[in-house]
Amino acid sequence: MTDASAHHPPLIFQVGHEELVIRRRYEVLSTLNDILIGIWFLVGSILFFSEATTYVGTWFFVVGSVELLIRPGIRLARRVHLQRIPDAAGHPPDAAPDF
Repeated sequence: MTDASAHHPPLIFQVGHEELVIRRRYEVLSTLNDILIGIWFLVGSILFFSEATTYVGTWFFVVGSVELLIRPGIRLARRVHLQRIPDAAGHPPDAAPDF
């Protein structure tokens, strides 16, 4: 089993005198998605306390539901991405020339 970080170096952002280093991009993306889900549903729940904000609260629940659909997409993208790492000859695994 190969180390995925060897193929994808971390993202590094300069923030003042500090560096923000992001490793395992898909895991970070999935975690950020989960945080957004929590925010959408929390705000939507709070907005349901008042009849005047129920409509907006419903939209927060809809956005949260879309985020829940994004979660498996992120996992699938990670799996597909990892399967495309080329072999020593530069070809993806299980790939044959299409000529």
